[in-house]
Amino acid sequence: MEHLELAIPTLFGLEGLCADELRRLGLSDVRAENGRVLCAARPADIPRVNLNLRTGERALVLLGSFPAGDFDALFEGVRALPWEDFLPRDAAFPVKGHCLNSALHAVPACQSIVKKAVAARLGAKYGLEQLPETGSLYQIQFAIMKDTASLYLDTTGAGLHKRGYRAVGVVAPLRETLAAAMVMLSKYRGRDPFCDPFCGSGTIAIEAALIAKNRAPGLDRSFSAQKWGFVPASAWMEAADEAMDKEFDGEYDIWGGDIDPKAVAIARSNAEKAGVEDLVRFEVADALSFHREAPYGKIVTNPPYGERIMEKKEAEDLYRGFGKAFRSLPDGWTLSLLSSHTEFERTFGRNADRKRKLYNGMLKCDLFLYGKRGAQHEKKR
Repeated sequence: MEHLELAIPTLFGLEGLCADELRRLGLSDVRAENGRVLCAARPADIPRVNLNLRTGERALVLLGSFPAGDFDALFEGVRALPWEDFLPRDAAFPVKGHCLNSALHAVPACQSIVKKAVAARLGAKYGLEQLPETGSLYQIQFAIMKDTASLYLDTTGAGLHKRGYRAVGVVAPLRETLAAAMVMLSKYRGRDPFCDPFCGSGTIAIEAALIAKNRAPGLDRSFSAQKWGFVPASAWMEAADEAMDKEFDGEYDIWGGDIDPKAVAIARSNAEKAGVEDLVRFEVADALSFHREAPYGKIVTNPPYGERIMEKKEAEDLYRGFGKAFRSLPDGWTLSLLSSHTEFERTFGRNADRKRKLYNGMLKCDLFLYGKRGAQHEKKR
């Protein structure tokens, strides 16, 4: 049991960032693939990964992969895995999963086969005809892709983007993992002024505060594996202590503005829940009149796209006006802006210096990165 393999699903485009996070946590054999990152781990790493990851969606223990061209192969492959090493006799083990480009494509039928195979293995090992399933939750996941089945245990529970601070959202909220990635891609380290002029429920500014403070995003929530026997209870305490020891104290200039007073009230409430209300200022403000006298700073923002929140024409007017506001700033300011609008650069009035493809849920977006002359002020710690 000392050697496990973890699989961390990510939003498309965030695999490299997540891999870097895992390496910084000291995990070995880190491999980024399409939509996920794999690494070697010990049981004591499960708390560390869940508490600290900013850009991963969940932490799964990969139990095994095998060819599964038909139901018999699926049943036998699942039954051959050492489930008793992980699941106690009273474990509750619901099954969910997906199939892609495979002969087996009926998900409910595959769920049923996986469940029966796990029950057959555990029943034989524990000498039980009927498993009680009255104990802790061990969520089983399967993925069948190109006739190969992979079986996982979900250590996380509610996705890692659910940090616990966003009880109330606004329309079309930005996922916390994506907001954290945008802040990281802006190269923000907590030194420069940081602004989000379209702050909505405050997610980007709150993630920036957590990053500036180096606070582990999972400290205020619970995880499925906290009740698992093979992950020592002491490992959760040690991981939390380790994370808190790495926090910084400091003064930060982090600001969020939105034209909607309700959104600003929600953002303030979310910042309180995240424990960063003393680090972030939220104000009712119009992004089209955004201005700062400071010689340098970073803007990271997610304005409305014109798909779900407002009409395309309104979005274009917004981009045009915000483009003018950005061009009026001192030369040391940079901008990282997420949009799915195909005409963004034209309406903003300038082509991006760089673009990075990201996904907001299933919506394909670009992160448009703009620098201004001399915008090299960010000091590293």
